[in-house]
Amino acid sequence: MPLVGTGEIVGPAAASRRGVGAFNVIQLEHATAIVAGAEQAGAPVVLQISENCVKYHGAAAPVIAAALAAAAVAAVPAAVHLDHATSPELVREAVDLGAGSVMFDASTLAYDANVAATAETTAWCHDRGVWVEAELGEVGGKDGAHAPGVRTDPAEAAAYVAATGVDALAVAVGSSHAMLTRDAVLDLGLIAELRAAVPVPLVLHGSSGVPDATLAAAVARGMTKINVATRLNEVLTAEVRRALDASPALVDTRRYLGPGRAAMAREVARILGVLGA
Repeated sequence: MPLVGTGEIVGPAAASRRGVGAFNVIQLEHATAIVAGAEQAGAPVVLQISENCVKYHGAAAPVIAAALAAAAVAAVPAAVHLDHATSPELVREAVDLGAGSVMFDASTLAYDANVAATAETTAWCHDRGVWVEAELGEVGGKDGAHAPGVRTDPAEAAAYVAATGVDALAVAVGSSHAMLTRDAVLDLGLIAELRAAVPVPLVLHGSSGVPDATLAAAVARGMTKINVATRLNEVLTAEVRRALDASPALVDTRRYLGPGRAAMAREVARILGVLGA
């Protein structure tokens, strides 16, 4: 199955009210687990690389190349996406390296500056056939626009999409980044209002903290791209701890990262089932 663009996955899903799982890659084990889980579920998938992941590895090229290679041999449609890039330079580098879509985050800027920067980046990406996601609101570290009490206004969201030309919009409806508990309360009514007002697919960040039933309900109300990062790290870490606790003398990394990768793959498949992907 050839590598595809994110829009080729998200567009049809939005039209049919299905969810798309977009999972963050940190190590190679994440990339191969995400692909394996999608294959188990028989569903398309998006592999995401965040600006923080690029910083962790010290360069964009190695991790983007790994994600592209994993996606290219998948038996299901798979896309590679740059997540939460605050720098136009990183966007350009990722596109030059082969990323087919980007999430450009200018949300720390004042509204007019946000619109101008996002519109400029979007135009540059569209000239190269690259799909663009943006977020309206403040994204401050692990909370920002997803902190409790902060919500996206439907009318403002529609105006923002019209002014910037973005292909998808991340909205604040009650989730929060990096949650370790699964008790986030989403505003399902607001999701439906946003879906009616905004002409592009909606994206939910911070989905690891959302219960399964609420995720399914969010998709039914009109949410499409569902970003998951922390949950896979939880699963990987728990499995690695179990393996090391069971065998304290273990030093072969394949013997503990392998089970962790398998556990992540099972979780990816499970979540894709929840999303109806």
